[in-house]
Amino acid sequence: EFSYRGRSLADLKGMSLEELATVLPARARRSIRRGFNTETLRFLDRMRSTPVEKVIRTHCRDALILPEHVGRRVAVHTGKEFKEIEVRPEMIGHYLGEFSITRRFEKHSGPGVGATRSSKFMPLK
Repeated sequence: EFSYRGRSLADLKGMSLEELATVLPARARRSIRRGFNTETLRFLDRMRSTPVEKVIRTHCRDALILPEHVGRRVAVHTGKEFKEIEVRPEMIGHYLGEFSITRRFEKHSGPGVGATRSSKFMPLK
């Protein structure tokens, strides 16, 4: 059974935004207190209006994950492509961008031909 700081998921879903802010960490609490920007508000409206089984694509990486989002699928833009995430209860209070990494590790291969003195004698592919 999931609980977030001693409260069940059903309790969290029943709370208003102001009540929820008292339970969330400081950064999320401050974000709620200052009010959401228009991009985040549009994202929240789309979340509420679309059916649960439909994937919602968004560029809004700074949207706060609320209890009402649990169980939804969201495709968050990485700067190059959309990465689909399934919102789980453990993600409440985090931001969408935290689960859609913008950088990827690029493994370097061997040196190119002529890059060093020793690579001069390496056979070409």
